[in-house]
Amino acid sequence: MAVAEVLFTGGRVFTGSGEPLTGMSVAVVGERIAAIVPDAAIAELVGPETRVVDLDGALLAPGFQDAHIHPVGGGMELLQCDLSEAEDAADAVERVRRYADENPDEPWILGGGWSMDHFPGGAPLRGLLDAVVPDRPVLLLSRDHHSTWANTTAIALARIDADTSDPVDGRIEREADGTPAGTFHEGAGELFTGVRPPHDSELAYRGLLAAQEKLIALGITGWQDAAVGAISIIADPLDAYLRAVREGRLQVHVTGAQWWERDGGLEQVEHMTARRDAIEALVPASRLTIGATKIMVDGVAENQTAAMLTPYKDADGHATHNCGLSFVDPALVAAAVTALDAAGMQVHFHALGDRAVREALDAVAAARAANGPSDARHHLAHLQVVDEADVPRFADADAVANMQALWATHEAQLDELTLPFLRDGAEARQYPFGDLARAGARLAAGSDWPVSSADPIDAIHIAVNRAYPGSDRPPLGGAHQRLDLVTAMTAYTSGSAYVNHRDHDTGHIREGYLANLVVLSPDPFSLPEEDIHLATVDSTWIQGRPAYDRTAARERDFA
Repeated sequence: MAVAEVLFTGGRVFTGSGEPLTGMSVAVVGERIAAIVPDAAIAELVGPETRVVDLDGALLAPGFQDAHIHPVGGGMELLQCDLSEAEDAADAVERVRRYADENPDEPWILGGGWSMDHFPGGAPLRGLLDAVVPDRPVLLLSRDHHSTWANTTAIALARIDADTSDPVDGRIEREADGTPAGTFHEGAGELFTGVRPPHDSELAYRGLLAAQEKLIALGITGWQDAAVGAISIIADPLDAYLRAVREGRLQVHVTGAQWWERDGGLEQVEHMTARRDAIEALVPASRLTIGATKIMVDGVAENQTAAMLTPYKDADGHATHNCGLSFVDPALVAAAVTALDAAGMQVHFHALGDRAVREALDAVAAARAANGPSDARHHLAHLQVVDEADVPRFADADAVANMQALWATHEAQLDELTLPFLRDGAEARQYPFGDLARAGARLAAGSDWPVSSADPIDAIHIAVNRAYPGSDRPPLGGAHQRLDLVTAMTAYTSGSAYVNHRDHDTGHIREGYLANLVVLSPDPFSLPEEDIHLATVDSTWIQGRPAYDRTAARERDFA
């Protein structure tokens, strides 16, 4: 057995599934895991040059993988007008004012991160922005990227007025006379496409590098980018990824999901497969692939565009005629998924409402019926509301449930802007991860950052507790929707590696696998369930080399 270059010892080892191993050490040679041996046998692996990492009771685990994230857009927002840390509406407006004052030469104020629950009805008004930036256009995406906040100058430049119709895939919030009030939901945000400045490729590249640094510090060593392609509101990240590969600066492995244009047809399949093949010829598949397609089936529940089986209620509790939006005709979705599956493409669905989930499952079932079994690993993300009858269909169709577990808790946006407007009893169907696990669904996990925190530990805490730390509310949907810690950790490691088609060499601690690892302290398996959030990333390792060290980062911060 070869002498280890790095040896991890002195803590439990979570291998990517099952209970953590006790009394075992992990040896790394070069980029890969060379051996997993009993602690008593490590002497023969230690040479004069071996770096021995004493875990001191910390947990060694596979690097986390995020199965649904927008790193380039998130990184760009960090570098623009970032409202993600605003505590309330007044704080958000003050941050806009401060950013505008600090950047007097920027012709547009761009950025995002505002929270819908900070504003009445989830819809901030243009006048709030006019008061602090009256002379330049302002365009800010909501935290969930499903709504756009604009000031009067931007609205006027785009020539949007009371006579402008709502697009088929969006809605304009309006004043009493029909004048745009300042918030543009879903596709209505595209009304600014003709006037807003094009995305700056240099900013996108810097955004990617900033995001990568942030995510590696959270223990994330790979991800699926959920929006690669020609969409206007979020910058297409592909050029930034290609540049990072060329310059040797992309440390993680990335699967890109190409954006399905809502107003396009099946001709997109040929274009996407050709683009996939072209990228495969340009860069190593171990670093970047774009063999997935993102189909956004519906919107979000907060602005009542998530596709539901039953109507939303109005503010008085009465049923309306609005059941949300299916952004793509279900028949076209089924035909597209069948064609993509036949071409060897994975499909990554945004499916949030119960009708959207059903339409996505119907499409996967149609593909299975036409093409037979495949290794495409289609997955449905978000899954806020899943009808009980559709839960067993995930396993039947071999469709992966891609959880954004951080959302599965009572909080203001859900309790004030969503639950009061859903059918009676809908709370019991919110994010039914426990039901899916018991029904044999394969689970993956992601954050949708910058929509919400990218920290896997935060999401794992809520997956297990169904409540955020310190909450006095009962578990959302009932205690039976909680996951155990092993299941939640598995979803964020080997589960997401499976979705990313990287389970052959990542997502597990096994001999021959890449040494993409994270050290967590204190060991979350040693903590009471209500304290899981206290676990912190001590270090992140990529291909056998340290990519982040908390002690070094802390020393740098205080330097």
